[in-house]
Amino acid sequence: MGWQERGWLACATFLGFVALARSVTREQLFPYGPSAGDQTLEAGTDQTHRLDLDSPMLFYDGTFDSIFINTNGFVATSEPTGESTYLGKMPPKFGMIAALQGDLDTSDGVGKVFFRQDSSPAALSRAANTINNAFPEDAEVHPTNVMVITWYDVATPGPQGRGDGTVKRNTFQLVIATLETFSYAIVMYTRDGIQFVSTPADRGVIMHAGFSKGLVRGFLFSSQGQYYRTTTDEEASVRALAEETNSGIRGVWVYEIGTSPYFTNVAPGEVTDLPSEDTLQGAPEGHERATDTRRPVYANGQEVEYGRYDGGQIQVHPVQYQPRQPENPEVVVIDDTDINVDVFSYNLGTCANNRNKCSQFADCKDYSSGYCCHCRPGFYGNGIQCVAEGKPQRMNGKMHGKVYVGSSPSPVEFNSNDLHSYVVVNDGRSYVAISDIPHTLGPSLQPLSALGGVIGWAFALEQPGFKNGFSIIGGEFTRQAEVTFLPGNEKLTITQQFKGIDEHDHLVVSTTVEGRVPEVPRGSSVKIDPYSEIYQYSNNLITSSSTRDYVVSLPDGATDTRTFQWRQTITFQSCQHGEALRDVKPTQMLSVDQVFVMFDPNNELIRFAMSNKIGDVNGGQPEENPCFTGRHGCDTNAVCRPGDGTQLTCQCAAGFNGDGRTCYDIDECGENPQICGSHAICNNQPGTFRCECEDGYQFGSDGQTCEEVNRPVDACDAGTHTCDVPERAQCSYTGGSSYICSCLPGFIGDGKVCRDIDECQPSRCHPDAACYNNQGSFTCQCRQGYYGDGLYCSQERTRTPCETHRDSVLGGGPGPRGPRPHVGQYIPTCDEDGRYEAMQCHGSTGHCWCVDRNGQEIPGSRSGTGSRPMCIDHGGVPPPVGPTPRPDVHPLPPGTHLLYAQSGRIEHVPLEGHDMKKDAAKPVLHLPEKVIIGVAYDCVEKMVYWTEIPSPCISKASIQGGEPTAVISSDLDSPEGIAIDHLGRTFFWTDSVKDRIEVASLDGSKRRVIIDTDLVNPRAIITDPPNGNLYWSDWNRDAPKIETSYMDGSNRRVLVKDDLGLPNGLTLDSQSSLLCWADAGTHKMECMNPGQGDRRQVLEGVQYPFGITSFGKNIYYTDWRRDAVVVVDLNSGRELDDFQPQKRTKLYGITTAYATCPSGQNFCSVNNGGCSDLCLATPNGRSCRCPHNAVGCVERDGGF
Repeated sequence: MGWQERGWLACATFLGFVALARSVTREQLFPYGPSAGDQTLEAGTDQTHRLDLDSPMLFYDGTFDSIFINTNGFVATSEPTGESTYLGKMPPKFGMIAALQGDLDTSDGVGKVFFRQDSSPAALSRAANTINNAFPEDAEVHPTNVMVITWYDVATPGPQGRGDGTVKRNTFQLVIATLETFSYAIVMYTRDGIQFVSTPADRGVIMHAGFSKGLVRGFLFSSQGQYYRTTTDEEASVRALAEETNSGIRGVWVYEIGTSPYFTNVAPGEVTDLPSEDTLQGAPEGHERATDTRRPVYANGQEVEYGRYDGGQIQVHPVQYQPRQPENPEVVVIDDTDINVDVFSYNLGTCANNRNKCSQFADCKDYSSGYCCHCRPGFYGNGIQCVAEGKPQRMNGKMHGKVYVGSSPSPVEFNSNDLHSYVVVNDGRSYVAISDIPHTLGPSLQPLSALGGVIGWAFALEQPGFKNGFSIIGGEFTRQAEVTFLPGNEKLTITQQFKGIDEHDHLVVSTTVEGRVPEVPRGSSVKIDPYSEIYQYSNNLITSSSTRDYVVSLPDGATDTRTFQWRQTITFQSCQHGEALRDVKPTQMLSVDQVFVMFDPNNELIRFAMSNKIGDVNGGQPEENPCFTGRHGCDTNAVCRPGDGTQLTCQCAAGFNGDGRTCYDIDECGENPQICGSHAICNNQPGTFRCECEDGYQFGSDGQTCEEVNRPVDACDAGTHTCDVPERAQCSYTGGSSYICSCLPGFIGDGKVCRDIDECQPSRCHPDAACYNNQGSFTCQCRQGYYGDGLYCSQERTRTPCETHRDSVLGGGPGPRGPRPHVGQYIPTCDEDGRYEAMQCHGSTGHCWCVDRNGQEIPGSRSGTGSRPMCIDHGGVPPPVGPTPRPDVHPLPPGTHLLYAQSGRIEHVPLEGHDMKKDAAKPVLHLPEKVIIGVAYDCVEKMVYWTEIPSPCISKASIQGGEPTAVISSDLDSPEGIAIDHLGRTFFWTDSVKDRIEVASLDGSKRRVIIDTDLVNPRAIITDPPNGNLYWSDWNRDAPKIETSYMDGSNRRVLVKDDLGLPNGLTLDSQSSLLCWADAGTHKMECMNPGQGDRRQVLEGVQYPFGITSFGKNIYYTDWRRDAVVVVDLNSGRELDDFQPQKRTKLYGITTAYATCPSGQNFCSVNNGGCSDLCLATPNGRSCRCPHNAVGCVERDGGF
């Protein structure tokens, strides 16, 4: 007898024993009590005992060496908080396995809680049989240890009777079975074991069963982790625990609760129905036993066998791979309350107050039980999300997770890898590309075309009478898939969260992959034959499974045919009130052919392409009409309308014009400028348009009309504040009618009354220097006979470059009275301060010429003998207010640094890891006559760029040493923020007087205005080169805002406009895609993901931030009040460190000078994107733009 038959015999014997019983009895629980060797929990209420485990327990993705057993019907993974924190307030903040959790009491001496660890053969064998019966399709498991916890006759505190003096009591048992890489929970509820379903009697809180991961620490905040409920808030769901099952035994429930090294979610047992007596007595004559390694599942009295699909007629059984729980239990993921996640769901109500929840291309219809949204003709979807028929669809997203290759002990990590997909809907062809795939993983991912295959199902070519995924469920759903590779049993889980259509009309998805894949050698190619997959549809759940072959062609010419098993579930929210879902066929078949896979090691890209059709599971008659085969010749933006036989009509999709063979986008905004109504902005997009309200307006309750926002009075701007005079104090508007008064640097007080600080009292200057106090500042000046900057004075003046040059020439050769220059050698002349004279002359030849401040000859200025050029004097430098270093350029050492601006100089602080090496901070560049505002760094050429006033200019200099060079010096008033696209070789800046944003090539020769409307005080600006996006802040006190656009200035929109004060600084962390800003008005630091809008506060109480930058886990900002660079940890939201330069004056812009350029590319990074002049990146292409006053330049756009 084979092991399959032995296992089946054991299963049949056990099921036969209990099939006719209502549920398990107390005698059928695992042995418990003192006679079984149990310990007893201390009597009372809310008692806890820590049990150190002989074998670790896996729970979700964690490993635990101890558990905490509690009176209240649960086991915790950490010491539980007081019962007031979780009773009636589920889920808890700690990890919990709730067998039947409520307010329970054992203080009467009758109720007991027993527990033990057990590794006896009898206990292990029984646990193995129960688990294996509940998961008949999975490989058998054999636990190595079990924990048995029994709540015996527990009651609730206080009076709880039936009226006859009998106290109601509950009895139930939890068995935790552990293996090296798996843990399971077996929960048993006896026939009379649930006598009460709520606790306590006076409050009536429904008891709870399920699994909670507890709090999970995120990137910025802790949030509630996964939460799996096996009961609901209805009493019937608790009573059903003793009446139903997921293991084939009434009252016995089995769950896979933890796996290693990866975990997706709690998995319930799969046998939800009980076998009939006929089934237990044996199979009919002539029926052969299954020889497959997988065991049979029994459902509705029928044996269901799973095998390969051979293309013949298929009988579809009413069995689906789905957990069925009493009273429709659900998997709930709860986000932290301060994170705004707008998840679509249908609620009771009418169209009158819910119409704006429907798509703009849908109509709302009322039903007796509620309302539903229905897409209009020419569109398809679930009513909440509707797209035009025939229009190509795009999907964008990020991929995260860890994948092990072969037997490698180290995983390859995904960290926001780009995933893009494009579907030609009218022929079902889909294309998928995933970026930044290393060569160690890329070849082995080739078999997994299913990573992007879900979009093929969503927009598959529909056969008559059948619907693709988007037509049924729209664009908001969760897909979980498990891939098992044979024969090695490597497993990979794929979790994809589809978040609907974004403002660009792209489907947005977040993908997580975890697990192990078999290795495909480098240089191998993979071929995937056409395959079919059956999708089964039920209420809010879609399932499918299949077995697929693929052929690996090895570099030596050999081939290897391999196999994997595929299983997936798709969960979604649907409208239950209409007839739409009832018309969906319960089973449909996705046919996939023309599968193409390729890994490109040079560009680290993996690409998939395939054709997708959705139709009858039995194939049916092959369709000959080209509309159903995809060979119709219609434009990619057209719908193919079938006629008789092979006749067809091509019709342009909504939003396009043409004959169907060629279609052109309709510019709805241009044709009807008033289409969005008053105070609204129309943005044209391919096939559609979007309306946005102007600043100062917001959509009303109808979701369409822009209504004016009531604006509070800014007392700072109106001059009605009570702060001291502007020479001594500053008024900062904080929103509403509030403002903050604060003294300026150099003054002290409460902001309403400020008095000067005598900086000379602490003896800040050198002992040989005089200190002169003045309003708000001080001056240090060396006494007569001493030289220096006032902070340091010496009787020996440090020689300047001119003096060093001169003395080296004078010391050129020996003479009778000391060193003498060589005959005919040029000797430089220096002024009284040691600077090069503006005009230099050769004593022997008589030629004269002009030099710059570094002594370099100015080309074209050399005169002939006897004449002298007109040279412009460099001018003197006024006495410093506070000390300044020597005018010089100091090369940066290797590594990553922070560069920040302070009045007339740029300084650097080296980073060691993410920590500042403050003792190694030095000046990089000194321009004493300037005020440097913004700084940016070009990581390619190692150049620092900056904006400066009062003589407006944008300049650059090499950080490896060199003369500052003006890049833009005309048509500027007040340049402030500056940012560089190191891929496209351009830079952008804001001008707060001209109220515009401009772009130019890095040498300044090609210049163009990209934004010049609706700006008041633009300041910070940053680029996102790989994604083609631009972000900037406008600190307009009446309406501060943070905006974004593509790099060419198109698709401009407001990201944040509420609860802002003075958003001075912006930074973008490319790894986490977080946009962060520092606000000197609200005194907060906040972050958001621009694509999701999940705004989060990082730190409160910042004083007066100006510039901000990020590197790794830290944010660094400059603060005017503290005269410091401050470091903040993004994970904890804590201030870590600060650095105050020796010179205590205002710090302005700050940037990160990377040791190597960040990874990524855009459409302008190679050959200037094919543009003749300015190449400006966009998310899916680039725009070729002409500089102003250009002649013969051609502008054009390019897309995906």
